[in-house]
Parts: sequence; C-alpha cells; structure tokens
Amino acid sequence: MADDAEGFDDAVADAEGDPRVILALNLVLSSLFAWVVVWGLSAIDIVAYGAVNVATLAAVLVGVTYLITQR
Repeated sequence: MADDAEGFDDAVADAEGDPRVILALNLVLSSLFAWVVVWGLSAIDIVAYGAVNVATLAAVLVGVTYLITQR
C-alpha cells in the first residue's frame, strides 16, 4: 500500500495537465471574476456595466494569468 502512495505522489508531481483544460479554466474563471468586478464598479458608478467592459477586463485577466503561469 505504501508503494502505491509513493507512485501516485510521483505521478502527480510530474503531471502538467492538459493545456486545453487549463486554458478553459482560465477563460471561465477570468470571465466570472471580470463580471463581478465590473458589476461592483458599476454599482458604485465608476464604470458602466456592459458586455464590452466585461470582455475587455476578462481578456486582460486571461492574458496576465497566462503570462504569469508560463514557465
């Protein structure tokens, strides 16, 4: 049983994951975060709430997180 745990730990440590899944998660989470931020800023009348503002912030967040996470 101990050998299985060690083998699993080694496999997880070396796994990089599917880049498509990572990109999809980045897109979804960045879009949701951008929606919340734009909604909050529109509630206090700093920016207008709209699809363009949400999409722009989401694109910026995706780009920044992509650059930060590259090795």
